[in-house]
This record gives sequence, structure tokens and C-alpha cells, in this order.
Amino acid sequence: MTLKAFSYRFYPTPEQESLLRRTLGCARLVYNRALAARTEAWYAEQKRVGYAETSSMLTEWKQTEELNFLNEVSCVPLQQCLRHLQTAYTNFFDGRAKYPNFKKKRNGGSAEFTKSAFKFRDGQVYLAKSTQALPIRWSRTLPDGAIPSTLSVKLAPSGRWSVSLLVDVEIESLPKTDNQVGIDLGITSLLTLSTGEKIANPKGFKAKYRKLRRAQKSLSSKQKGSNNRYKARLKVAKVHQEITDARKDNLHKLTTRLVRENLRHRRRRLSCEEYGQESETISSYK
Repeated sequence: MTLKAFSYRFYPTPEQESLLRRTLGCARLVYNRALAARTEAWYAEQKRVGYAETSSMLTEWKQTEELNFLNEVSCVPLQQCLRHLQTAYTNFFDGRAKYPNFKKKRNGGSAEFTKSAFKFRDGQVYLAKSTQALPIRWSRTLPDGAIPSTLSVKLAPSGRWSVSLLVDVEIESLPKTDNQVGIDLGITSLLTLSTGEKIANPKGFKAKYRKLRRAQKSLSSKQKGSNNRYKARLKVAKVHQEITDARKDNLHKLTTRLVRENLRHRRRRLSCEEYGQESETISSYK
């Protein structure tokens, strides 16, 4: 069995959107406060603050009059963001990532719900503090008998809502083949295969970049803090989302094709001399 995430778009009702935005805002606030407290403790006293200490801080924050509104949302996403912060620090100290950054409202946000904070009943998802099921657009069905163990709600900068369900599924292996291929990333073409095939760069991006340039030019002329600037920034984010979606779709189709046509589960480096070349090496991906 393997953990696999299934992502879907959903369109919340006004009441659900209000609750979700408050949840994302509270999670962002807790994350930033905990990050500031850990940073200050290190610079002031050379003291490392861990997850247990920040969890105790969260309990104290909820009891204050200033942050009493944290009790209005589910406590699970708030605890989960502290765990994510701990993971970020672990990756930083192990040299796998840079120092954690503060989260910004304009970047959207996300909230993670564990089993205690949502219900999956009759093929519908019910979040804590909400009586209505999330209006998810089920673009594909979950595997039979699959029950989500974790649920993540994400708001993109473009205003798009999506939900990701983590389930434990059995993944069927693809038929094995003895084919193998070398791949060379290029500039004039996206890929050059050892078979001699050249895969061209995807078309349509020039028009999207022109659209992005016009949107960014319009954004730069708007007064900071104005409602028109907010609308212009939203337009820029939507164009970025279009470009991201197009790239993901193209790369997913391409990599799926290469994986299905060639040998898998093994990697090695092939000398280009095997393909009649002399100087470079091409990685062989399966």
C-alpha cells in the first residue's frame, strides 16, 4: 500500500469561504508568531525552541483577549502549522533548506486537517466547524474503499480553492519493458532523446507571456493599497496560474509517455559514445 494524494477543485459557499479564510489567517498568524518567537529566543539567549514549547505558547495565546479569536476555528490546522514549522527547522539545520520565511497573506495559504478535524461520509467531505459538505468537483473518483487520512485545503494567489485528500492505495505496476532512452535537456528544443527524436518546446507561451507583461504593466501603475491595485494583482496571479497549469499539463503528459515506453525502477548514466557522440553524458531515466 502506498500513500497517494488526490487533488480537486472546490467552490465554497460564502459561509464556508469565510470560515476557511479565517482558518488560513489564523494558521498564518500562529506560524509567524511561532517563527518570530523561535528566532528571537535564538538571537537573545542562544536558546532553541521546539514544537512542544510553541504548542504551549499557542495555548497561552488562545487565553489572551487579543488572540481569543483563535478559538473560533479548528485547533487542528493551528497545531499542524506548528509541526510544519518544526519540519522546516529540521530541514534547515540538516542543510536541506534555507531558514524559514514568514508567510504572507497575498500568497494565499493552506491548512491541513487530520482525521479528528473532518469527516468523510457518503463520498462527501465535512470540515470541523462547518455543517455543510465541501462542494468538491470530483474530476475523478477515489479508489474503492479508500478513506482519506489527511486533508489539505489550499487557496492559490489567483483565488482558486483546491483540496488534497491523502489516501492509502494499492498502485498497480506498469508492464515491464527492456527499452531505455537517454535524455538531453536543450534550449532550442525541450528534449532530445537518444533515439534521435526532438521534442519541441510547448507552443502558446509567447502569447501568455505577452498577456502577463500587459497585466504587470497595469499593476505597476496602480496606487499601492488601493482596490484597483488589488484587482490588478489578482489578474497577474491568474495569468501566472494559467502558465503554471499549462507547464504542468505538458510535463505530466511527456514524462508519463517516457515512463510507459521505457524501462523503469533503475537509473544509470550512459556514455554518449554509445550513441555515437564523444564528450557529454546523458542520464537515462526509466
